[in-house]
Amino acid sequence: MKYTFLLIACIFFSRAGAQAPETTYSPLIATPQLYLAGNQLAYPILRLNSSDQLELHFDDLAGDVKNYYYTYQLCNADWTPAPVSEFDFIKGFSQVRIADYRFSSVALTRYTHYQARLPDQSCLPIHSGNYLLKVFLDGDTSKLAFTRRMLVADAKVNIQPFVLQPTNYEISRTHQRIQFKVNVSAVNPNNPLDQIKVAVLQNYRWDNCVHDIRPTFYAGNILDYNSDNDVVFPGGMEWRWLDLQSFRYQSDRIRTANYGKTSTEIFLRPDPERSGLPYYFYRDYNGHYFIQTTESINLLWQTDYARVRFYYAPPGNSPYLNKEVYLLGQFTNYALNDSSRMVFNPEHGLYEGSALLKQGIYSYSYVTTDHNDPTGKVSFEQTEGNHLETENDYMILVYYRPLGARADELVGLSRFNSLNAHN
Repeated sequence: MKYTFLLIACIFFSRAGAQAPETTYSPLIATPQLYLAGNQLAYPILRLNSSDQLELHFDDLAGDVKNYYYTYQLCNADWTPAPVSEFDFIKGFSQVRIADYRFSSVALTRYTHYQARLPDQSCLPIHSGNYLLKVFLDGDTSKLAFTRRMLVADAKVNIQPFVLQPTNYEISRTHQRIQFKVNVSAVNPNNPLDQIKVAVLQNYRWDNCVHDIRPTFYAGNILDYNSDNDVVFPGGMEWRWLDLQSFRYQSDRIRTANYGKTSTEIFLRPDPERSGLPYYFYRDYNGHYFIQTTESINLLWQTDYARVRFYYAPPGNSPYLNKEVYLLGQFTNYALNDSSRMVFNPEHGLYEGSALLKQGIYSYSYVTTDHNDPTGKVSFEQTEGNHLETENDYMILVYYRPLGARADELVGLSRFNSLNAHN
């Protein structure tokens, strides 16, 4: 029995580790959202032992009723599942059924909208750290529909961040350098170099997160991260935007639309390459989207879907050599896959792609990847351009591993903007 249990545990953790964070497994799931209650643009962060609430929303395009459940998986700083029992990080039941749903009405697209407020009092996260919210069918965690990241923070340590110009002349006008100091006296680690980990995110993106950073200096309980090269992000350009609040009244980004009896297809105007343009500021949403409509209908189950056709015009209407072009944004999950890949059409001299989108406001960019780069690192350089002045949101996360513990605790969190965090 003992060895059987160990074998089952090993299989479970190996499978859990193989699951990529924030993945949609079911093709029927559309517009999965997890955010701080009342604010679609807010990252899903709960303060430990607080009354904070998150909202979970998603649509099932089958339009029927299914038994969806959710649970939490505690993860370490690197998003590998923590090898601890669920009793160590969940108080109460390990699963909650999502009982709040509504069939779509008015919309041409048939779907069932599901929603929940969490944490439910019968299933509370009681350990700070990274969490993977898993949504699955019929109480069976092997029937995953989708997963989403969330954070539970117990902010004990103080973080002092700065956004600076890089000292490297070659990137001094195109990138942004982050420096910060961390006062860890509240946790008083015996060995801060091993027990403290940090991660830095730009615009809440995990695909280009900077981690495994070592402090340049540390004295007492002050860790100083001020290297010239460790935390440097390309500035990018302000994100492109698309207004889909109404399918009947077309915004200036829409070239034409096909209105069928059961669906809508929208064709956008080609987006030009912007890498050679000078920087100019306008208010954007840094890659995020939110569901909204100008019509007098319910946002959750009366807004409609459309198949939106995107077009990108490369210089000279010629394809990039040895590169792939992707559509990047929160609505693509910042993922590089067949759904976000743009395909070059030699007849029109354009890269073409599409996405099924619900009515709302969307921000996005085009990026390239190098065929010879196995990491799949994305670049704005050829499609959007990079600028030191670009407005970006940043978040610093500080994790602590107590001696003898098997899971990282999230003990520090700082959010700031590149326009107001200068030294």
